[in-house]
Amino acid sequence: MNKKLKVIIVITAIIASVAGIIGGGLMYSQDNSDFQGLAGKRILIAYYSYSGNTKAVAEKIQSYTAGDIFEIKPKKAYPSNYNDVVNIAQKEKSEGAKPELIENGNTEGYDIIFIGTPVWWYTMASPVRTFLSVNNFDGKTIVPFCTHGGGGESSTYTDIQKLVPKAEVKAGYTSYERSAKDADIKKWIDEALRQGKDKI
Repeated sequence: MNKKLKVIIVITAIIASVAGIIGGGLMYSQDNSDFQGLAGKRILIAYYSYSGNTKAVAEKIQSYTAGDIFEIKPKKAYPSNYNDVVNIAQKEKSEGAKPELIENGNTEGYDIIFIGTPVWWYTMASPVRTFLSVNNFDGKTIVPFCTHGGGGESSTYTDIQKLVPKAEVKAGYTSYERSAKDADIKKWIDEALRQGKDKI
């Protein structure tokens, strides 16, 4: 074996080794084989996030489940001033508002749908109410999650159930601002999907 060929073999081996280290060092599984309840299921993670807290949880869930991810976006963006958003959210809740979305999304073809929202005035954010109202969830499994600033989930999960009466709504995952922990999320997914019907 000549010297040039030996060098090529060594370089190839190094590249393969590095690729293996990088590929094996991922924090999250790239399939959903860790979760018995997800096997063979089509999964969607749909969420609305104002400050980024709910988005962070949604992305962690996507990393664990390998599901499709959809960001719910209102056509008219909320103002950046927090106090203005608080006032708008209160008004929208009292009116049962369903703001128009940039895209309504499509739940057809999905078996399990994770729904994420910040808690606004003790319930889901209005764009999530719209998403739940314009899509069909009959016979589907809903796994809700929310982030809050101190008041907990309040009536968020029960209000979700009211909007999707023909869906099976599992126990939700609730976290304070950005306190969501990877291990807690993974445990919740596993336990929620093992539960019986209507465990909110």
